[in-house]
Amino acid sequence: MRVFVTGATGNIGSAVVRELIGAGHQVLGLCRSEEKAAALAASGAEVYRGSMTDPACLEEGASRSDGVIHLAFNHDFSSFFQNCEDDRRVIEALGAPLAGSGRPLVVTSGTPIANTVPGEPAREDNAIVGSDHHPRAASEEAAAKVAAKGGNVSIVRLPQVHDPVRQGLITPAISIYREKGVCAYVGDGLNRWPAAYRLDVARLYRLAIERAEPNGKYHAVAEEGVPMREIAEAVGRRLGLPARSISPEEAQSFFGWLNLFAGQDMPASSARTREKLGWEPTGPSLLDDLGQLAVAA
Repeated sequence: MRVFVTGATGNIGSAVVRELIGAGHQVLGLCRSEEKAAALAASGAEVYRGSMTDPACLEEGASRSDGVIHLAFNHDFSSFFQNCEDDRRVIEALGAPLAGSGRPLVVTSGTPIANTVPGEPAREDNAIVGSDHHPRAASEEAAAKVAAKGGNVSIVRLPQVHDPVRQGLITPAISIYREKGVCAYVGDGLNRWPAAYRLDVARLYRLAIERAEPNGKYHAVAEEGVPMREIAEAVGRRLGLPARSISPEEAQSFFGWLNLFAGQDMPASSARTREKLGWEPTGPSLLDDLGQLAVAA
């Protein structure tokens, strides 16, 4: 299969590219950076020069492929709402040339979209919130629109994807901890964040596009929920910083934009994903990787 991958040079995307090539697939990787293009080509992928802001470029890349994995996303959370709306337009552009062809489009979303039963883990077949409640739902709304036009669309929902270098939303939290000299959690810190190792997640994307199940919903979750207090304490041990509770009233000034997530309880299940795809994560735990953090700032 020839797979067009957006975000092909990113932390997760680069692992997906290697996973696909290792399984015998060809990869057409979207890239606009000269430096990153060299690394992408060295991995064995064909470099496709273009931008996420160019719909014609995206449509052309999708039309040249047997399937698409969409991973690119602007992670500047100071403009989170706009980034989510931009992603809506990107997904619609990628889906346009695939309509009615049966060729799969795998879209990326987040597990909190399906946290619709209070206290219970998000499940693949849960009802989802709308973009008026959580901006990231725009991606799934766009996927549904593509499907309604005859597109073969499936969705991979991500937790905190980690290795020893990056850990999803925990990475900016660590920057805040370093700056403020304390590893804070909100209240009792028992709110949970799901997690999965980066290479396990890459394997799930490959399985999802090989399965090519219309309207498939998959959770790339290895750990259903790691308490935020344990995350803060693990980071504190590694960096030699104290961990302590702060009140919800203090959280906004401490976390800034990250306060949108810092106190949320976001457990997620992957039971149906494992059953459907035979996916079994084998990588290290989130706390194991946090124990390998570089100590120097």
